[in-house]
Amino acid sequence: MDHDERAALLTSELAHALIVEQFPQWAELPVELVVPGGHDNRTFRLGDELTIRLPTDDDYVAGELKEHEWLPRLAPHLPLPIPEVVAVGSPSRLFPRPWSVRRWLPGETADLTRIDDLTQFARELAGFLLALRAADATGGPAAGRQSFYRGADPAAYDAQTRETIAELRDEIDADIVTALWERALGSTWTAPPVWFHGDISHGNLLVTGGRLSAVIDFGTSGVGDPACDVVIAWTMLRGQARQVFRDEMGLDDDTWDRGRGWALWKSLITIAEHRVHRPLRADGARAVLREVLAWG
Repeated sequence: MDHDERAALLTSELAHALIVEQFPQWAELPVELVVPGGHDNRTFRLGDELTIRLPTDDDYVAGELKEHEWLPRLAPHLPLPIPEVVAVGSPSRLFPRPWSVRRWLPGETADLTRIDDLTQFARELAGFLLALRAADATGGPAAGRQSFYRGADPAAYDAQTRETIAELRDEIDADIVTALWERALGSTWTAPPVWFHGDISHGNLLVTGGRLSAVIDFGTSGVGDPACDVVIAWTMLRGQARQVFRDEMGLDDDTWDRGRGWALWKSLITIAEHRVHRPLRADGARAVLREVLAWG
């Protein structure tokens, strides 16, 4: 059974049954699947003010538990709302993994058509990431397997990246792409480890009234190298907005090279995975790859 098939088993009926089983005080509230949903977790609206969040696979339980522990500690230090866990569900005969009830955050995912001023959006996003980076990292979850190696050295995906470059030789300039990848591997984060989000993408950013209003899904967050948090410079930001984001983030050129490496890796594996059966998704990754290659 693949990921999509497993996720499809996590229905509104199951989510409601879990509420009845463990939190009967909310049993009368309607439950509705949130669309679009995430990959690592399936989210359901619970009444007007709450959500139910179910990990789609055992691999994502560590991220769920990490959020339970660390989001309440981080929230007071951040300029935008982040998810608030109000109850933690236990594994049971109905569902084998920990899960949570959270406060509903209003807003829509950060589609470019919903943003009034992309440069202002970039500045506000950088401000959020700077505040996250400044939060006390003492005892925080170290980058590694629990963060799917976000915040660690991109060399964690060196073998996969080189295999994918070879697989895509029919449509990319493998020599140029390899050179860029090796440039990304040419440095490491030598400053003290800092908090990073790990998946700053349009689907994890909410906008209200045309402006950035919340940041969600900290499942790949941790403490380490913040280079992975600049990938959005190529996936979403363009022109002045990209330059403002770079200036505001205050990171050195080596960190930007590693960030570009993360964007390169993700675009390559997405093209390879989806170019046959999901060509539109592959085309989106090709657009990102073009931005990565064009960056000075």
